[in-house]
Amino acid sequence: MPGVELYELIRKRRSIRQYKPDAIPHPVLERILEAACWAPSGKNLQNWRFFVLQGPFRDDYLQYAQKAWLHLQPVLEKRLKPSLYQFTERFFYTLGEAPVVILAYSQPHPEENNQTALGSVYMAVQNLVLAAEAEGLGTCVMGSPLEVKDEINRFLGLEHSELELVCGITVGYPAHEPPAAPRQPDRVVWLGQAQS
Repeated sequence: MPGVELYELIRKRRSIRQYKPDAIPHPVLERILEAACWAPSGKNLQNWRFFVLQGPFRDDYLQYAQKAWLHLQPVLEKRLKPSLYQFTERFFYTLGEAPVVILAYSQPHPEENNQTALGSVYMAVQNLVLAAEAEGLGTCVMGSPLEVKDEINRFLGLEHSELELVCGITVGYPAHEPPAAPRQPDRVVWLGQAQS
């Protein structure tokens, strides 16, 4: 079957929450970010903006991950089994020791619907995630930074910017192999009949 490697890559991808301490070579990071920027976008505005945090910037960012946990803690405590809850809490406090955190933003445009703009950023993020998988890296896409987005914007010097935070992504070499979550059924509705 043509393109079988792509389908295998998609099915192999997992959200990684434990990373090896190994640094990611800069050319590898450049490749996965270039792949992100080849995503389609509404009106070809390419409205994504990526902030790559490494070294002391990544370490300073940890405080915002920890603050985000305080917002999510009451909900997750009810939803997760105790062992998974504790694992998740550790991830928020350490980001799994990921050496790189990428923050994805959307650049609003007066001629573009905001939902389309956000969707364009997420298409770029999916490209990034799959490119990282192809490079032997693991990622975890996080909506939790939105819980403290104003503080993160100040941290990045964006408090007076129109950029809109969309998500964060941890990146590093995986230190565990989580099982695949089962896919939910009945997510596709077929209308009409395909022509043979």
